[in-house]
Amino acid sequence: MNRVTRKELRTDKFALEIGHTVSLFEEHRKEVIRYGAIGLVAIALGIGYWFHRGREHAAVEQQLAQAILAQEAPAGQGTSATGGLVFPTEEAKQKEVAKDFTRIRSEHAGTAEAAIAGYYLGASEADGGNLSQAEKTFQEVAEHGDERYSSLANLSLAQICFSMGREADGEKILRRLMDHPTVFVSKEQATISLARYLAKKNPAEARKLLKPLVTETGAVSQEAVSLLGQMGTQ
Repeated sequence: MNRVTRKELRTDKFALEIGHTVSLFEEHRKEVIRYGAIGLVAIALGIGYWFHRGREHAAVEQQLAQAILAQEAPAGQGTSATGGLVFPTEEAKQKEVAKDFTRIRSEHAGTAEAAIAGYYLGASEADGGNLSQAEKTFQEVAEHGDERYSSLANLSLAQICFSMGREADGEKILRRLMDHPTVFVSKEQATISLARYLAKKNPAEARKLLKPLVTETGAVSQEAVSLLGQMGTQ
């Protein structure tokens, strides 16, 4: 079974632009580069939600913030350059992170915080190479979260399916996301994700999907042009 890292399970930076979080991306560009966008997306979802909810759920918000910080903390390097949290080993980190996110999901089921925790937990499980459990976790978020979090979980599910050799399942998920876009997973993002996986299997269809996006603006066009360039001109 292939290992999928959080970098590979990322939501590309152009999706943040499409998803109306471009200002947050610009503020946290270094974090995106350092950790990969999947972590920042979860942070973006949490921050956006917190701003709208104010102080109504301050306690669970604090729990979620602490869990996210733990997820992004270094492991096995003695001290942190910023003086923050450090874990002695990666195993100890993953154990603590799993406990924190699982507790939030259990105690606050049905809330946006629980969906964010589940999304992050799935990413952590995939990062540790436990794709079977990550798939189950993402599936729960996909089934029980609102359409925004469900779409993000489905995007990660598609990537796991491809990694596990279930290409037909991955394609089906991405085509469904294309037909039912959300604010967090746009039609353009799902299209480019599908084209990326079709590039070797069916380059003709991949090009057909990408060419209309070349005339779009911003990161969508840049990504489409880049992928077409990687595929060649045939």
